Amino acid sequence: MYAEQVSNNSPLRILERCCRGGLAPGELGVVMARAGVGKTAFLVQVGLDAAMRKQPVLHVALGQDLEHVRSWYDALFDDLAHTTRLEDREQVRAMINEHRVIQASTDTTFGHERLDDIVTLYDRARFKPVVIIIDGLDWESGAVVERAAELGALKLVAKRLGAVLWLSAQTHRDVTPAHPTSLTPPCAAYTEVIDIGVFLEPEGTHVSVRLVKDHETVPPADTSLQLHTDTMRLVEDGAAEPEMALPPRAFTLLSGGANGAEATFGAAAERRGLSEINFSFAGRDPARLQGLVELSDAELERGSVSEAYITAQLHRSFPDTPTFQRLLKSIWHQVSTAGEVFVIGEILDDDTVKGGTGWGAELAKHLRKRLYVYDQTKLQWFTWTGDRWTEVEALRIRRTRFTGTGTRFLTDAGRQAIEDLFERSFGEA
Repeated sequence: MYAEQVSNNSPLRILERCCRGGLAPGELGVVMARAGVGKTAFLVQVGLDAAMRKQPVLHVALGQDLEHVRSWYDALFDDLAHTTRLEDREQVRAMINEHRVIQASTDTTFGHERLDDIVTLYDRARFKPVVIIIDGLDWESGAVVERAAELGALKLVAKRLGAVLWLSAQTHRDVTPAHPTSLTPPCAAYTEVIDIGVFLEPEGTHVSVRLVKDHETVPPADTSLQLHTDTMRLVEDGAAEPEMALPPRAFTLLSGGANGAEATFGAAAERRGLSEINFSFAGRDPARLQGLVELSDAELERGSVSEAYITAQLHRSFPDTPTFQRLLKSIWHQVSTAGEVFVIGEILDDDTVKGGTGWGAELAKHLRKRLYVYDQTKLQWFTWTGDRWTEVEALRIRRTRFTGTGTRFLTDAGRQAIEDLFERSFGEA
């Protein structure tokens, strides 16, 4: 394929058809999702798509460094070029670099004055953006009326330039319903200034794209888009899973923060700069507090499974205490949105994993996740193939949203297995 054909086949063309052609100059689109679900990948795809159509792109990355953003562009372009058999790959890469400017800042506050300053700076070099992307904006500081006015001012700058504006917004599980059909916090208060709203929601091993705001159309059209978690590339039957070289900060560890394997997973992730989410609940004292999410009773109930089912799957029962039952429910949150699951423990003769750790492994089987278990007695990693365990060598973390869990009784071999896994995946700490 050539660059124009690749752009014409982009999932963004499908999204545009669903929302009356997309954004007009001076209009604002927002992509919303929880941490680690794919907002940056979505915006990078927007930037790539525009640059491949020779439209100048200004990408402002807040709370990020320049190399992090560049590595996203390089990885997603390489994936796109490989899967589409793109002709003249290096010439297209050079064209993208020519039509894209990245401004990175450690600050997460950003106003129209800063945008004006950046635009003025590059105007001297005759670079006038047609697409403006702002990733990482802080939506929750200051009063709503002030933030609304600032969003309006950003739109005016974009309109003056003849550019469209795309922003990201991080949602929070405690105020976001499952399968939303309208703007959710922190964006719900700004419905008058947001023209298009897109919500990314993990579904199995993929991400669904929901159109939750389309100008004045109520309700917005059903997009029915399924994208790969890591690349935001359209899922196609029979297509291979993407394999990319992404920076460590693009990855998110999902865990419970308990002593033993979970705390060791967390420490390995922290040393390499990965994001970390640890699910817990009131009355529990996790060993790790980084990225702690305390689940409400209603959220815990989402992971509720009958005792009869657990007994049937694991061929054993667990303590009927409220704390242990809540712990089992919290494991669902660790596993349900992960692209792959890593467990440290012991595989029993009935193909289950020993102890409470076994429930996380069984959930991964049930939800058809990629499942890997390091058996501390056999000193070997295994993967579940659907009907049996198979040895696996040189294992690496490949999905940007993954689970790391396991036994509290971590051996030296188990600890080394975790360290080796992270070193193969991200290099030395």
